[in-house]
Amino acid sequence: MKKHFLAAALSLACLAPAAHADTVLGLYVGAEGWDTETEGSFAEKGNMQTFNFDDETFTSFYAALEHPVPLVPNIKLRYTELELAGQTTLTESFDFGGQVYTVGTNATTSADLNHIDYTLYYEVLDSDLLTFDFGLNFKQFDGSIMVTGTANGQTRTEEVEFSGFVPLGYLRGEVGLPLTGLSIFAEGSMLAIDDSKIQDYQVGLAYEFIDNMAVDVAVKVGYRSMVLELDDIDDIYTDLDVSGPFAGIQLHF
Repeated sequence: MKKHFLAAALSLACLAPAAHADTVLGLYVGAEGWDTETEGSFAEKGNMQTFNFDDETFTSFYAALEHPVPLVPNIKLRYTELELAGQTTLTESFDFGGQVYTVGTNATTSADLNHIDYTLYYEVLDSDLLTFDFGLNFKQFDGSIMVTGTANGQTRTEEVEFSGFVPLGYLRGEVGLPLTGLSIFAEGSMLAIDDSKIQDYQVGLAYEFIDNMAVDVAVKVGYRSMVLELDDIDDIYTDLDVSGPFAGIQLHF
């Protein structure tokens, strides 16, 4: 999935002209490091099992292309690394991958929740003092969850793969602080329907330390939170909260 994202990002880069003004085309590219704490549970069927997940630092890359064509949305692609590892002592039997893991034994898990966000959005406001965007975001999951534990007196490892698209609403706002190069921003996507709930938002501070006709460069720091309450995505159910501070850099051509 990461290779597909990088190929798409390079395609966007090839479309951006040398001119800087967004009245023609504007390209944003960025990378972030995300220091996370994770808590929660998952299941394939039956009871949800809570695991003690390790604290991890993940990376995220994004590219956005903006244009002046009326009614045609701008596009943003973001790849987020999300590979969780955890362990627990089972307090009740756990049914996963066709195995029933034994109460009172230890179980470990590794979950590949890497995903790509495809965002189509419109700019309502776009100035140095205030920007506001809204649109739709589609999260594409193509991952797997693996569990190792004791079943029928033997050590068993089972892996379940899943994939799917999840649509969400998208909002982004930024307020510039005049004559400082600083701005405050918030960006998020959310869905709440039936028993599923996904929210992925970040808030933070950006400092633009290069601003010229060729490129703008800014550093960003803030806090990102992702809640994944998936209900029957290829028979997978999750109730996960991944949150923590992030830092990154953004280039605007």
